Order: sequence, then C-alpha cells, then structure tokens
Amino acid sequence: MTGTALVTGASSGIGAAVAAALVRRGYTVYGTSRNPRKVDSPVPGVTYLPLDLSDEASIEACAAAAGEVDVLVNNAGESQSGPFEELPMDAVRRLFQLNVFGAVRLSQLVLPGMRARRRGRVVMVGSMLASFPLAYRSSYVASKAAIKGFANAARREYAPYGVGITTVEPGSIATGISERRTQYVAADSPFRPAYDTMLAALNRNEAHGISADKVAAKVLVAVEAARPRPLYAVGSNAPLVFALRRMLPRAASERMVARRHGLK
Repeated sequence: MTGTALVTGASSGIGAAVAAALVRRGYTVYGTSRNPRKVDSPVPGVTYLPLDLSDEASIEACAAAAGEVDVLVNNAGESQSGPFEELPMDAVRRLFQLNVFGAVRLSQLVLPGMRARRRGRVVMVGSMLASFPLAYRSSYVASKAAIKGFANAARREYAPYGVGITTVEPGSIATGISERRTQYVAADSPFRPAYDTMLAALNRNEAHGISADKVAAKVLVAVEAARPRPLYAVGSNAPLVFALRRMLPRAASERMVARRHGLK
C-alpha cells in the first residue's frame, strides 16, 4: 500500500528514519517539526509541516495541511525520568499532552478519512518500557502504556473499515535521546543513589542500542501488513524477553528489568 504518510517528530531519530523509509517505498511523506525551518538535516523527499502537540490549533492546522492521509505514524514525544514523588505535576501533564493526548487528537482528525476510504494505518511508536516497567521512569512508562491502550481498544473499532491501528515498541535505541531526556530529581533526594545507578545503566544500554533504521523497518512492517498485529517489538532481545514475560510471574520479569538497570 502506498499513498500519503504523516510522520510526527520527523526531524531526527526514529521519525526521520521512518520518513526516509516511507519515501523509499514510494509514499508522499509529510514530516512534522516544531519549527520546520530549523530542521538540521531534512530528509530528502519529505515536506515538513509545523506541529506543536501541546497546541490544539497547531494539531488541527497540521492535519488540514496534510489532507487525506493513508498512514499516520505518531512518533513525536518526550522522554522523562524522576522519582515518582518528585515529578512536578505540570511536567507530568506536559508529558501526557505530548505523548498521549496530542497523538490521540491527531489520530481522531485523520481517521474519519481513512474510514471513509476504507484503508489506512495508524502506528503508535511506544516503548518496551510499557511492557516492562522500570523504576524512576513511571511517568514515561505510563504515557507509553496509555497510548498502547488507546491503540489496542480502538483497533477493533476500525478493523471492519480496513483501517489498522497498531503499536511498535522499541527497546534501547541509539538515537542520542539520553541527551534530550527531561529529569526531575532533587540534589538531596533520598532516591538519588538508586536513580543515578538506573540512569547510568539506561544511558549505557541506549548507547549500545539498535539503530533508528531498525525501528523504522519494523514500523514499515506494521504499515504494510495485510492484517497488522496489535504489537510489534524491536530491540533489547525482544523475542526472548517477551517469551520470558509470558512464562515468568510478573514479579520475576520486573526483577529482571530492575537488575538490568543495576537495581535490586
């Protein structure tokens, strides 16, 4: 299937890789950025549209500018860390607006056209942390679990119309995201030693993670599958760890994730 694709957060990382992959497959591709004029390395063949997921009017303007969209990849968002009790509520609200509500609203705006044409794909780029929660990443974990929940439930509403809604969960990715992550932890926090241990392991795992191109390849599988699965996972030994998750008690899988990040 080809047509028109809209990829949010396409100025770098996973979004840029997905946009490039879709261009190679023959799609007309729109990518979004907060400020398209400041995209450092525009993807050849991609038309950039402004999008601020915290602004309802910007979301509506982006959908209108893209027009009839056959593929929507909701990739843009924020990575956030911090001890649960130290997360400022305004930061949590911003995270959910960017990672969840903005993606939901954009999907709502393009799905009626897909339904009317009886074809289309919506891909939510989530995180394996939604399936394997990690301490000190509660807000991020919750936002990615929320977007997967929307996709899992809504997919059955749209399947009769030939529209597929699915989630791609990457594991550790080497995209430099550790440098852009927002952090909320007090200098004298009682959680500081454990938090720093987790963060060091997280950054190390991401530095040795898979490439954005490998995630893009998995997104392309989800887009072009005749009957997309509810969930596609990639990176961090996904086939093995998901198999272990099915076999092990939930507490055991949570301990496994904690130990991988230096926590007891």
